[in-house]
Amino acid sequence: MNSLSDNMRGALLMMGSMAAFVFNDTCMKILLNDVPIFQAILLRGVLTVIALIVMSHWMGGLNFNMLRRDWALVLTRAVCEVGATYFFITALFHMPIANVTAILQVLPLTVTLTGALLFGEVLGWRRLLAILIGFVGVMIIVRPGIEGFSTYSIYALIAVVFVTARDLCVRRLSSDVSSVTIALIGAVGIVIFAAIGSLDTKWVAISGHSAALLTGATLFIIGGYLFSVMTMRMGEISFIAPFRYTSLIWALLLGFLIFGEWPDAATLIGSGIVVTMGVFTFYRERAIARIRT
Repeated sequence: MNSLSDNMRGALLMMGSMAAFVFNDTCMKILLNDVPIFQAILLRGVLTVIALIVMSHWMGGLNFNMLRRDWALVLTRAVCEVGATYFFITALFHMPIANVTAILQVLPLTVTLTGALLFGEVLGWRRLLAILIGFVGVMIIVRPGIEGFSTYSIYALIAVVFVTARDLCVRRLSSDVSSVTIALIGAVGIVIFAAIGSLDTKWVAISGHSAALLTGATLFIIGGYLFSVMTMRMGEISFIAPFRYTSLIWALLLGFLIFGEWPDAATLIGSGIVVTMGVFTFYRERAIARIRT
């Protein structure tokens, strides 16, 4: 019962995390029409750091007394967060939100494959085949060498690499490292990066509309940070991870309603392949876990 409770809690956190990230993406995509990218990232980052500090003071949980191994993982995660933020937001500004989100759906497959390569986790031929087919789905979405191809699709793929490494870092952390601390250190890393990048940026005045978007993006990114960290540390990943794909539903809806965007048939087919292979991989992992126990 406790395990089921943890699984359901993790699933809800995963869905909340995905919704928060997509709403944040929507706010940032609108904001970038009026505000330079480094200025937008820096202002959102500063607001995020302030909000996290206030939250930690109110809720508790901020603790920098970590083992050296955990510090290394947290700092590595922060670097990955910086890389993922820059490449993803750049791709987001130049591509439809549903297309970028569709490319990110390969993340569960990359985490599974990387876990097998780096940590010796067992990967049977069925899951390996599912991962390979999933990558074919990504290539259908990206379509390198074809007229619809955008170089910013490569940016989205680079973001996938960074997010994969970020999630694997969280999985290797000790259980007593607080989620708020992890999120705060990642946010500080983004602020430092954006501050350096904004040195050559001509800043613009922030209108009331832009301020509202920044506030919304900050609230959503905090929710995304905290929920994602808590999700990776609760319940069975094979049960929880398929709920990651709810982000594509939000991206399709918001892309259509706010930006008037709808993916073409190839993108939808590629997305379907990636999602199907991802769900198969998770349930295959769950079946193997049952056999072992």
